[in-house]
Amino acid sequence: MVYSTLFPRQLNQRGVHGNDLNLMLMVTSCAIGGTLQYGYNLAIMNAPTIFIQNFVNETFRERWDVQLKNYQVTLVWTCIVSIYSLGGLAGALIAGPMSITFGRKKTMLLNNIFLMLSSLLALTSRAAKSFEMIIISRVLVGINAGISMNVQPMYFGESAPKHLRGAASLSSAIFTAFGVVLGQVVGLREILGSEPCWQYLLASNAIPGLIQLLTLPWFPESPRYLLIDRGDKEACINALRRLRGCEVQRSELDEILQEQAEAKGLRPSRPWELFADRNVRWQVISIITLSSAMQLCGNDSIYFYAYYVFKESGISPDMIQYITICTGTCEFTACIICNLLIERQGRKILLMGGYVLMTVWAIVFTIALCFEHKVEWMPYLSMACIFTYILSFGMGPAGVTGVLPTEIFSQTARPAAYMIAGSMMWINLFIMGMIFPFLVSELGEFCFVPFAAVCFLSALFVGLVLPETKGKTLSAIANEFHKLNYRGQDKQGLPAPQAQYQLGEVCHSTAL
Repeated sequence: MVYSTLFPRQLNQRGVHGNDLNLMLMVTSCAIGGTLQYGYNLAIMNAPTIFIQNFVNETFRERWDVQLKNYQVTLVWTCIVSIYSLGGLAGALIAGPMSITFGRKKTMLLNNIFLMLSSLLALTSRAAKSFEMIIISRVLVGINAGISMNVQPMYFGESAPKHLRGAASLSSAIFTAFGVVLGQVVGLREILGSEPCWQYLLASNAIPGLIQLLTLPWFPESPRYLLIDRGDKEACINALRRLRGCEVQRSELDEILQEQAEAKGLRPSRPWELFADRNVRWQVISIITLSSAMQLCGNDSIYFYAYYVFKESGISPDMIQYITICTGTCEFTACIICNLLIERQGRKILLMGGYVLMTVWAIVFTIALCFEHKVEWMPYLSMACIFTYILSFGMGPAGVTGVLPTEIFSQTARPAAYMIAGSMMWINLFIMGMIFPFLVSELGEFCFVPFAAVCFLSALFVGLVLPETKGKTLSAIANEFHKLNYRGQDKQGLPAPQAQYQLGEVCHSTAL
């Protein structure tokens, strides 16, 4: 029986709003110290670039009486920035075992140990005259972000009702984008982006972590983890009751019990076991392809060109730092729009549409770069392409990609799937950080042609391979993938795919 039938709209207004409020508060508490940190710690490194480079140079001169050359300072700075990705990779690899051993909520709380150590090292690095402490700090905060980016969407997807599953999981992307905007604002010269305050800027990420430590313990563990992994039905029912703000619906509990029955006697999968399991072959291919595409599509690289394009458009250097905030705000707005659309339009159309639009804007951006010195208004077209490219990314790939592992993998395979997806994301982020300067130097104005190719191939993959998952149970989604995994074969004993849609009124976590 569907949710809207059990609770008629005219008798259910109070219950629905209680449900939305409890879930929204849990999502906010977790995400403030979770994926917000990923975006925040990327953004805050832009403002103090020159100050930290000078600090590195001064440290070498005081210790060894050596004046570093420009390329040597750049090398150390590149290490400080890029080591964040390697920390994220380490976090992604330990996120699965931690979420199985400690649970989703407790993992998020324990994750703050890495954050607090990172903040302490960053805060004291200047007084200690040690740039090595900054490097270690970036590794630790990278581990924190790697764990959050994997465990948080899992926690949200397992805690939300079926008709809010996509919206709740996509909230991770919203807080990531909000973290970018917040980091850009805090990094302004008038706040913490000045030379005397750069160590406080690097340590300011401790504040969101403290908020999470104070608020998240008041919310329950993932109901699915409690029942399927721990076998505690009573705790599962209590968690559902607290999250829903009303009595547990039999249909929702039956769905979790069915998943428990299917997982009975199975231990949590390991990543290498998923690669060898034909039952999830195309699921694994899908998360590898889409997690890689999210970093290889060039969205992070577009920020590199932002300063150059804004300068060519006649904006004064002093004003560019304020205009740059608009790029982060653009992605944040797009993620909110995606949250409002995901349960109406579905995952597939948003993901494919986002990559198609990014392909178009990458081509237009390339043309604009080629003619910027020949046509007077071309720099303005380049500036428009930056915003439309970021909007297209935020309305599709940025949000939907993180939802998929929760929806297409079972409870026993989900942690391993997130380890694979997270590893691909961080590896490709590191690769992009290393090769993009060479792409710019070798390809010049054509450097976005490879990104256009990645976006086009990703859209093609989504259109031909990925099934729609909106409103479907796990068994229905698994049966859709069965057609790909056993194409041309008739596997006995697998029930015919029956898409079980969740009908009734659709509520969104951002509607409040």
